[in-house]
Amino acid sequence: QVDLVESGGGLVQAGGSLRLSCAASGSIFSINAMSWYRQAPGSKRELVAGINSGGNTNYADSVKGRFTISRDNAKNTVYLQMNSLKPEDTAVYYCNSNVYGPDGHLEVWGQGTLVTVSS
Repeated sequence: QVDLVESGGGLVQAGGSLRLSCAASGSIFSINAMSWYRQAPGSKRELVAGINSGGNTNYADSVKGRFTISRDNAKNTVYLQMNSLKPEDTAVYYCNSNVYGPDGHLEVWGQGTLVTVSS
């Protein structure tokens, strides 16, 4: 069993910053890719940023230059540093991880953390 625990969401003013964390726990041999998604009310869940085991990253165009994804392999944790936040960034943010463990490869989702950006 693998769990992802997210933290760091909250209320921030436009132009401010916030850092999200997602820690994986359980029977994990290795973690392949980790990513952050977000879902605004009435919208489809979309990919925000991803990072693979080699540290290569990708970002949605809407957040490029403002958000930075990183990972700490020793802690099985992925971070999303969000700067210059805009009201349109308001959404529930979910972490996602592709892990390998005793049961093989699994895709695991966190419960989500709410980010609200006020104007």
